[in-house]
Amino acid sequence: MEISAKATKPKTSSDVPAFDRGLDVLEYLVERGSAVGLTEIAAAVEMPVNAVFRLTQALLRRGYVTRDEETKRFRLTGKLLTLAQPRVAEMNLSTAALGPMRELRDRTRETVQLGVRSEDEGVVVERFNGLHSLRIGVELGLRFPLYSSGPGKVLLAFQPDAKRASDIARLKLDRFTERTITSRKELLGECRRIVERGYATDTAETEEGIHCVAAPVFDRHGLLLATVWVSAPSRRMPETAFAETAPSVVAAARAITTKTMEAGA
Repeated sequence: MEISAKATKPKTSSDVPAFDRGLDVLEYLVERGSAVGLTEIAAAVEMPVNAVFRLTQALLRRGYVTRDEETKRFRLTGKLLTLAQPRVAEMNLSTAALGPMRELRDRTRETVQLGVRSEDEGVVVERFNGLHSLRIGVELGLRFPLYSSGPGKVLLAFQPDAKRASDIARLKLDRFTERTITSRKELLGECRRIVERGYATDTAETEEGIHCVAAPVFDRHGLLLATVWVSAPSRRMPETAFAETAPSVVAAARAITTKTMEAGA
C-alpha cells in the first residue's frame, strides 16, 4: 500500500514556505521509495505542477534527486543520507568505512553494507555490491528491521541493558519468515548471545534465501556507531559457513572503529 504525503502530513504554517514545500517534496520521495512523476508529486503534496517543477530542478542541481531521461520520473540519490551520517572529526562515517568495506567485499566476494540506526529501524548508508553474477543488490537508504536481520540485531544488542530492554518491549515483532523471532524473551536472549560472541547472524529471518553476518562499529568512546555486514544467498553462505565468515566481518568492523578513533583523536 502506498503512503500518501497528504494523508500523513498535516498542513503547517511557516515563516519560510518555500523551504517547507521543498521538504514536503523530499519527504514524499522518501515515503514513496520508487521513481515518481511530476504530476504525481504535485498531487501528493497538494502543490501546483509548475511549483513542483521548480523545486525538483533545484534538487536536481544540488544532486539530491535524479531523473530518468526517458520516463522523466524522479528518485532520490544517496546524497541525502550523507547529511544524517555520523561524523568523525571532518570525515563522515562512509568515508572512514570505504577501505575496510572494500577489503571485506574482495575477501568474501559477497555484498557488504554499512548501516546506522534511524529511530526503530536501521538504514543502509553505504554498500559494495558482490562480485558474483548472482548477488544481493541493495539501494542506499534501504530500511531494515532491528529484530529480524543480522545488522538490525547488532544495532539492538550493543546498547546499554536498560535501553535494549525498553526497545524490545516497544517493538512490534511481525513475522516475515518461519525463522523470524517474535518472542520478546527469545529476542532478549539472542541479543545477549550476540554481545557475548561479538557478531550477529541472520538465517533468512526477514527475506527467504538471504543470510547475513554482521558486526558492530564503535566510536572512540566505545559507544555503538554503526554496523557492517555481509549478505549472501543462503546456498552460498549456509549456516555452517557463519563461523568462517564472522572473523572477516568482525575484523572489518574493528578496522572501521580504528579509523573513526584515529579521525577523532
